[in-house]
Amino acid sequence: MINTHRYDLNDRTLIESCVQQMTTQGVCILSDFLTPEAVEILRQQADSLAPQAFRSASRATPYLGPANETFAVGHPCNTVTQSSVEVVAYDQFAPEDGLRALYEWDPLLEFIRKCLGLTELFRYADPFGALNLAVMRDGDSLGWHFDMTDFVVSIAIQSSSSGGHFENAKQIRSSDQPNYESIQKVLHGQSPELIRTEPMTPGTLMLFNGRWSMHRVTSIEGDVPRYVALLAYDTKPGTDSTDTLKMSRYGRLAHQTNGDIS
Repeated sequence: MINTHRYDLNDRTLIESCVQQMTTQGVCILSDFLTPEAVEILRQQADSLAPQAFRSASRATPYLGPANETFAVGHPCNTVTQSSVEVVAYDQFAPEDGLRALYEWDPLLEFIRKCLGLTELFRYADPFGALNLAVMRDGDSLGWHFDMTDFVVSIAIQSSSSGGHFENAKQIRSSDQPNYESIQKVLHGQSPELIRTEPMTPGTLMLFNGRWSMHRVTSIEGDVPRYVALLAYDTKPGTDSTDTLKMSRYGRLAHQTNGDIS
């Protein structure tokens, strides 16, 4: 499935380049990481899985919480954006599905660990969230937000007919500088120079630190859904999500799982 003519997973120069990009940019884009043949197989499998996806919608600030009205109108802590997406959970993938086989393949785990510059990396223990297929249809979008985790690993499978761009206000805040003024300008469309569109063409592997970079997916347009796989890892073993997150994202709890995830 992997385009080994372009990406040798043991190439130290490649790995060092990825580490540098993550350190200096907070994002690493590996276009054509998968072969065209693999992308087509994954697209067909995504078409089959998509009808099982659970639809959710939310309204939240960029910090993934409710509006705080103690702040002025227009302040990032008091600005709410909308998101809507459908998600196929880990337990809905068959063992032989391409994305699941790729996620559970140890050499990919090891490659990602090295690219992130980590000493240890583990797959999520979450029976739903370890591997997801995000399905976005006409009118869906993800509002401006920061992630709660240090990194996200995604694989683009299919682009929508129009829209669905991954926009990134790169490293707009830090642990000691919330930078509310710049964030507010981005939220209100006043600083386009702070935004760049990351090239998420089908077959692209993206490593992304969204804790410090505010990002969104623009509204999907047209009949072709946008498919992106989300591969979940953590530096600690046994990581799971809360029941509240499971209900909001998948509409069910662990004792209601479908299928075998062993």
